[in-house]
Amino acid sequence: MNLTISGHHLDVTPALRSYVTTKLDRITRHFDQVVDVKVLLTVEKQKEKEGRQKAECNIHVKGSDMFAESSHADLYAAVDELVDKLDRQVVRHKDKLQDHHHAAPKRLM
Repeated sequence: MNLTISGHHLDVTPALRSYVTTKLDRITRHFDQVVDVKVLLTVEKQKEKEGRQKAECNIHVKGSDMFAESSHADLYAAVDELVDKLDRQVVRHKDKLQDHHHAAPKRLM
């Protein structure tokens, strides 16, 4: 899995980088065919403090691409919401890939 973490108007500290990687381990635990993950952490210059910290993520898995974004006053809370959204998307994608159809029983005549 290729992981890219970048910051916009923000320096990505080692503590922030390790926090994001430990949270993203939950996604690879549910679905192991993740090819590429790109995380963008931004701080927007808004007057209100709510929703100022923003986290975006693109995940390329075998079969499709997924995108999620989250904004919050705290960057760590934004990353938590982001991982929750991505986890739901990955689990839904995994369920679609699995074959849920059962063979019809043969009729005895």
